[in-house]
Amino acid sequence: MVAGSSRTLSDQLFKQLQQAIVRGDIPANTRLSETSLASQYGVSRGPLREAIHRLEGRRLVVRTPHSGTRVVSLNHEELIHIYQVREVLEGLACRLAAKNMTEDQVADMYTLLDEHSQQVDFREGVAYFQAEGDLDFHYRIVMASGNQRLIDNLCGELYHLVRMYRYQTSTSPRRPEKAFREHRQIVDALADRDSEMAELLMRRHIRTARLRLERMHTPANNNKEYSESGAVL
Repeated sequence: MVAGSSRTLSDQLFKQLQQAIVRGDIPANTRLSETSLASQYGVSRGPLREAIHRLEGRRLVVRTPHSGTRVVSLNHEELIHIYQVREVLEGLACRLAAKNMTEDQVADMYTLLDEHSQQVDFREGVAYFQAEGDLDFHYRIVMASGNQRLIDNLCGELYHLVRMYRYQTSTSPRRPEKAFREHRQIVDALADRDSEMAELLMRRHIRTARLRLERMHTPANNNKEYSESGAVL
């Protein structure tokens, strides 16, 4: 196999594994067996190892001595702390975006929501899945804030980890429709250039996720690691 085709195969495998982890098809804390994955995806060990190494770089998998490589898992307290920070920082990002977004960018946000509404999982009420980068509602708003410190914090090393937990409880009953409706209200505030309302709605949106997490787990379970559950959109 030539280097170019090996790289292409590794890229494809990386994307497949990343999506499987984010969607919970490979649950948190799962030990990754190179033998099983190579057989499942029909690849050799080389491209697989490169793909897993890239997943480590995105903090979706962790390698520990004597226990191999596993899908990352957060305990209850760690996840709540992340969502407390998100509530404040994404609220600020939304406030800034209301001032800085161009008319075209606002129009693109409505187009993005229209695209989300056509997803099969969403139409069936199963889940609200957002691909990474410009296809992600939250990512788009943070980037539009124009504040590089916010961008580094919210779209940096924790970004894909947060996406994993956002998705996995977007599958709870009625959550996809409610989250989508909240997104639409936020974009309406951006379109109105109402920075205070935009920040309020975003903070409320993320706070709802955090409160649901707190209800999902009793104090006795706070130190347990998550498997297929996580945080809401």
